[in-house]
Amino acid sequence: MMLLEGRIAVVTGASRGIGRSIALTLAEQGASLVINGTREDLLLDLAAEVNALGQTCVICTGDVSDQETAHKVAHTAIEHFGCIDILVNNAGINMRTSTLEMDTKDWQKVLDVNLNGTLYLCMAVLPHMIEKNYGKIVNVTSTTAKTPHRNAAPSYGASKAGVNYLTQHLALEMAKHNIYVNAVCPGPIDTDMSKQWTQEYRQQAIARIPLGKLGTPENVADTVLFLASKMSDFITGESINMNGGTYMN
Repeated sequence: MMLLEGRIAVVTGASRGIGRSIALTLAEQGASLVINGTREDLLLDLAAEVNALGQTCVICTGDVSDQETAHKVAHTAIEHFGCIDILVNNAGINMRTSTLEMDTKDWQKVLDVNLNGTLYLCMAVLPHMIEKNYGKIVNVTSTTAKTPHRNAAPSYGASKAGVNYLTQHLALEMAKHNIYVNAVCPGPIDTDMSKQWTQEYRQQAIARIPLGKLGTPENVADTVLFLASKMSDFITGESINMNGGTYMN
């Protein structure tokens, strides 16, 4: 039996990279999906792959920083499937300016997508999970939420730290409804963005990782799968590090 057989999952930021891998992993384990992103063409390609796995996949385009997107995503899931079992808040953006170089509009944009977008989706989905008396929410944050990184703008770390706190707060509030809320904190992951690094920077980044390698989107997806399945039925309010040992606690 597949780990998520019969479950309905929503995945934001699913167009590419980590979000795409999460969507495919959940589908491989039996989940039907509503996938969100801003690129309809990429979502359609992903939906076709999910359908080829034998699972139903519905797309819902939109920017999560707009609260209406959250309402549209939840409505789409209920309209097509009648319930929402799993929410994966993966949508996020990063900027790489230092504090004094950063425009305050950029600060606000990062918080709007990463922190507010997560809150909006949770607020839209939670009433349906409460009605069912079950739900699994997994927020994708970052090691930068716990320790600063020179290659990330302060807005990024602050937004992800906010998501980590929101994860704990919602876990406390929602436990009585049998709703689990956890976060995954990836470190350096080999995505399209990391492929743009110079060879020198790539070697420096790998040298700082105790395991001596970058993570993969599939590594993140496997951790999300664990938290979305019954394997994690005594875990809530946690922010799980998965970064090759670059940050340990």
